[in-house]
Amino acid sequence: MTYHNGNGEIGSISGSGTSTSYATSSDYRLKENETAITDGIERIKQLKPYKFNFKSEKDKTLDGFFAHEVSSIVPEAITGDKDGMLEINYTSEDVLPEGKKVGDFKEYHSTEIKPQSIDQSKLVPLLVAAVKELTAKVEALENA
Repeated sequence: MTYHNGNGEIGSISGSGTSTSYATSSDYRLKENETAITDGIERIKQLKPYKFNFKSEKDKTLDGFFAHEVSSIVPEAITGDKDGMLEINYTSEDVLPEGKKVGDFKEYHSTEIKPQSIDQSKLVPLLVAAVKELTAKVEALENA
C-alpha cells in the first residue's frame, strides 16, 4: 500500500511472509534547510520513559511514554490533543440549526476520549544525535 499527496509518494506499508515494513519518504531531493541536531542529549534528558499497563490489559506491562509529555520535546511524534474528547458532527439525519451544515462540529461526546498517539520512530533521529554527542564526549575524554 502506498500513500501519496500532491507531490507524489509519501510513504508505504509493505509485508512479506513474516514481517511488515512502514516507510516514510526520506529522499534528500524532497528536503531543504537541513541543520544538524546539536541538542540531542538535552532533549533526551527531558523525556520520561515509564513502565505501565493499559487499563484494558492489566497483566501486560510495557515500556513507553505519555504522548502529552513528549509533545513539547518531539512534537512531530505526537498526533491529537491532550485531553481530547470524541467530537460529534452534524449528519444528514440531524435537524440543522441555522448556519450549520453536515460535517460541522455539534458537540463533544462526554464519555469517549479521543486519545493522543505517538509515533516512536520519530524519536530515532534524536536518539542517534544524542549517541553521537555522547560518543564525541567519551572520545575526547579518552584522548585527554
